[in-house]
Amino acid sequence: VQLVESGGGLVQPGGSLRLFCAGSGFTFSSYVMSWYRQAPGKEREVVASITSAGGTTVYVDSLKGRFTISRDNTKNLVYLQMNSLKPEDTAVYYCVARYALGTKNYWGQGTQVTVSS
Repeated sequence: VQLVESGGGLVQPGGSLRLFCAGSGFTFSSYVMSWYRQAPGKEREVVASITSAGGTTVYVDSLKGRFTISRDNTKNLVYLQMNSLKPEDTAVYYCVARYALGTKNYWGQGTQVTVSS
């Protein structure tokens, strides 16, 4: 299982970013995909998840309405659209894959998102 994130960077407060995660080495459409993040000095937290076929999405309550997770199983990609970004969204964002019938999480290397003026 290989996961490669991209799309991170520096953005001003109120701006938007779209993160990408490319999966390879596994049957992408059979895996639940999630985004996690870890801010400096804080524990890693789940941001959003999407079921293997993309029919159901789940978000941490504090991010509902600003972040959107989606996937394209024809391209083995999962996305995280982030709008109205705030300085507190600054973190390393990780893409995570979990087989729909399994319990093991596979992690990407992460992509840095910095929200600052």
